[in-house]
Amino acid sequence: MPESSNEQRRIEESVDFGDPGIAAKEVDITSEDDAISIAHSKATTSEHDEERAETRPEPPATLTRTTSVMPEAVIVDRKNRRGLFGRLTVIPEVTNSYHYARKTKWFITAIVAGCAMAAPMGSAIVMPALQDIAVAFGASATVANMSVAVYMLSMAIFPLWWSSFSETVGRRTIYIISFTLFTLFAILSAVSTNMAMLVVMRTFSGGAAASVQAVGAGSVADMWEPKERGKAMGMFYLGPLCGPLFAPIIGGVLAQTLGWRSTQWFLAIYGGLTLLMILFAMPETLRRKESNPAPVPQPSSETTTARPELTRVSTRQSVQVATKSTLKTLRRYFLDPLIVLTWLRYPPVVLTVYYASITFGSLYCLNISITASFSAPPYSFKTIIVGLLYIPGSMGYILASVFGGKWIDKIMHREARKAGRYDASGKLVLRPEDRMRENAWIAAVLWPGALLWYGWTVQHGVIWIVPMIANFFFGVGSMLIFSLSSTMLTEFMPKRASAGIAINNFVRNICSFTGAVVAEPIIRAIGNGWFMTILGVWSLVTGLMVVWAMGRFGPRWRGKMVAALG
Repeated sequence: MPESSNEQRRIEESVDFGDPGIAAKEVDITSEDDAISIAHSKATTSEHDEERAETRPEPPATLTRTTSVMPEAVIVDRKNRRGLFGRLTVIPEVTNSYHYARKTKWFITAIVAGCAMAAPMGSAIVMPALQDIAVAFGASATVANMSVAVYMLSMAIFPLWWSSFSETVGRRTIYIISFTLFTLFAILSAVSTNMAMLVVMRTFSGGAAASVQAVGAGSVADMWEPKERGKAMGMFYLGPLCGPLFAPIIGGVLAQTLGWRSTQWFLAIYGGLTLLMILFAMPETLRRKESNPAPVPQPSSETTTARPELTRVSTRQSVQVATKSTLKTLRRYFLDPLIVLTWLRYPPVVLTVYYASITFGSLYCLNISITASFSAPPYSFKTIIVGLLYIPGSMGYILASVFGGKWIDKIMHREARKAGRYDASGKLVLRPEDRMRENAWIAAVLWPGALLWYGWTVQHGVIWIVPMIANFFFGVGSMLIFSLSSTMLTEFMPKRASAGIAINNFVRNICSFTGAVVAEPIIRAIGNGWFMTILGVWSLVTGLMVVWAMGRFGPRWRGKMVAALG
């Protein structure tokens, strides 16, 4: 340990406040010169508002203030670091990821966000080039859309296994394996000789990159405490939501200048660079399991002298033991990851996942509509211009990510103070349901209304800027839902954070797969106006019901779920 470890201490002091309404103020003695991998000792006291005095009619005149010191990060020896090629990391692994310096936490969060950009980028980068792909292989537009649809389907299924394995082998190992596969399948997609090969290779490519969709949120939860997790999760989601911002623009430029295959070569290069970043800058963040070895029984005089009795085992018994071991292994690798889907029987999980899923499905219906509508009369835009039309929605995502996460954290703290929820040490007791307040009500109205706005303006051929403004507001509203739902799911099941996100990804990508398949045929049949009206009205009514139900019954439902799952 460095010399500064002498600064670690715990101070317990009684403070006599003349006015019992005065709250203990936060004291921070942390130096701003944080090292890149080690957090200096920090002494903080719980911050109590004057609202706490109001919730307690007879506060004591003498309060006990506990000043706790965050211990210095304990670096793991290079030879004992976990994960594939763990010795290569520049940022060392520590015994508790909470103790990383804030700068280090943000740096690792940025790396994970960059990794999370790969999967949605892979689906969106081909959207401006779908017609070129259809012409190249002599396929219909619906068949070309299948390359996007099956990509989303694989993003729904594969994270169940990535999530399950990450809880045992660690985050780093999953990242390295999955991005090696992503790079390989992107190369095979680029050299595809027919439509079937392209669809199959993109299916495996999407499944490989989707590891971050489940494991990434778990990495963020590994490092950030609940009081700051909303802001961190918002920054993390900049990655998967910047993918739809940059990918159509890049895809449009590449497809128009170098052909559609260049979009897949771009993904291969991006995957390779991401893999290098993971190898050298991504330490293992999964919490180490505490080992409690059973006490070794002291040998008695009888056991020390007697030799163990030998028993005869028949060949049939030996085969039965081997068969049971094999079946147990197969179950662990193929069936156990599916068990997390049974958690959908709990109302807090199913309602949160449902709302995030219809929002995500509507997003892909909107993306398909942009490509189909603005490449045809009366707009007839070129491929590169169609790619630029995805910018307004993504700008809404970025705005909501930067400010929405911080807003959600403030709402959560405010609700806890308002309810007077403090533990024995004076810290706020935060509940996941507190995140779903006025922000959720605003979002529940904003993005369905934006769908109606977009649908009818495109239906009547209104100048392009008008539906693009609607897309901006759709981005703001939908991102608020994505951020709070993902954060809540990590808090419903804190010991299996990545499993909660995997469930979310499974259901929402099933919805996006369905949207990518049916959107264009429905638009041709009934038009953008009525299609977006059906989506918008359904989402508005059911979304408001979800927000109301979670606010009214959420704590009771979650209590039963915790009691059942332990």
